[in-house]
Amino acid sequence: MPDFVGLCVLISVLISLITVAGYIWWSGLFSDIIILTGSPPVKKITFAYKFKEGPYKDCRQLFKESHRIGPKLSSIGVYYDDPEKVLGPQCRSAVGSILSKGDNKPDEELIKSYETSGFRVFSFPEVTHVVTTSFPLKSFFSVLLGERRIYPRLKHYIKERRLCAHPFLEIYREGQILFMAPLARQDDFYVPEVRKAERRLSEQEDLHSDSDLSGADSNSEYSSGSGVLLSDSRETSLAASSVHSVPIQDQEDRNCNGRSSRGNSFKELDWEQKNREEQLHEDSDQKSPEAPTQEWWGAVGEEE
Repeated sequence: MPDFVGLCVLISVLISLITVAGYIWWSGLFSDIIILTGSPPVKKITFAYKFKEGPYKDCRQLFKESHRIGPKLSSIGVYYDDPEKVLGPQCRSAVGSILSKGDNKPDEELIKSYETSGFRVFSFPEVTHVVTTSFPLKSFFSVLLGERRIYPRLKHYIKERRLCAHPFLEIYREGQILFMAPLARQDDFYVPEVRKAERRLSEQEDLHSDSDLSGADSNSEYSSGSGVLLSDSRETSLAASSVHSVPIQDQEDRNCNGRSSRGNSFKELDWEQKNREEQLHEDSDQKSPEAPTQEWWGAVGEEE
């Protein structure tokens, strides 16, 4: 009798393991992943969202909240930072529901319902080219499997082809998760709160920089608040502004994410930065041979 009970327990355990394994397999464990560059699977969209700064895993509550308001609507998550390079509390995202697609106008009652719950409404334009792929949405495990399987391949695909693709969108619709990153008009995919967060970080960095500069040699041409790095406009000088505008991103990311880098290739950006550096050294030789320009440019060079 004891042997029979033990055998039953063993069989039950084996059945449970097979069931779990089958469930995970069915959820997309071995699904084919095909990454493409071309027309977007979703055209212009208008969506209701809430902006969040914090670990992406905490976005689940926002997905549930938006789904309760519009249970029949597709959900969307927009992710602006790489969690492997940006600390969790500083990761920025926008989560909500798609109210309309294309030229269709969203339902006014739905808009009121979302706005009453603290959501804001924003529209993304239709772009000609995106990097995109999809993953089956069959269970909760599909979401976890999709994130773990898709993003490493997306990053490799983008890096290998030297593409400028950001931010990353996840669209959850019936039976499918769409992953998409625009290759053009990226600025139009940044909700207003992201710009505010960047300005806030920029101001903090500028205050810190001004404090550091106050101790510099007052006789030096480059020791004032209008020094080489700070004198360049954030909208026109990518290399200089990247140190201050978004410190949580590395230089390579800002070459892609920078507002002034629309459509620029990495080679074009590197060429422009070298020209600025050469011009800087020429000016320093003419004005003040002893000015610490090399040290200042070193701060930018290290970020490349």
